[in-house]
Amino acid sequence: MEYRPGRRGFLTRMLLAATALPAALVGRAHARPARDFDYEYEVTRTEEEWRALLSDYEFAILRQSGTEWARSSPLWNDYRQGDFSCKGCDLQLYSSDWRVALDKGWVFFAHSLPTAVMTDIDPGNPYGLRREEGTAVVEVHCRRCGSHLGHLLVVEGQLVHCVNGTSLIFAPRTG
Repeated sequence: MEYRPGRRGFLTRMLLAATALPAALVGRAHARPARDFDYEYEVTRTEEEWRALLSDYEFAILRQSGTEWARSSPLWNDYRQGDFSCKGCDLQLYSSDWRVALDKGWVFFAHSLPTAVMTDIDPGNPYGLRREEGTAVVEVHCRRCGSHLGHLLVVEGQLVHCVNGTSLIFAPRTG
């Protein structure tokens, strides 16, 4: 059986990932199949168009709801002032003003720009439902193109957007 990382239990995986050779992590994204939605996004592309736009790794995360390895994105601990846009359609999603500093290996925000993201219950198994808590895991998507960004999680008592850095384009502020 293939090991499939998710947000649940990520502290254990982070410890393991931190001790592994970084080279072993390059180019690896684990994903579950994309699901169909009735909602029509403003930006729509065929699978072939998405694959031409994104690397295989980016495609697995943005279009197949994968989760990048902890600390694999250079954005996870980059706290410069700037704005974060969707890698799939360039819609501005987050501001560095709303970054939350958590040493977990992903990019965390207190909230997004108004109307920039959509949420849905993550249908992936076994991560769609935390059986021990009886609660659903909430997935965050770009509202313009539907690209998977990450999840809404409670981390250290804070409700945060836990975002894959791979799904973002960072534009530093000048001046």
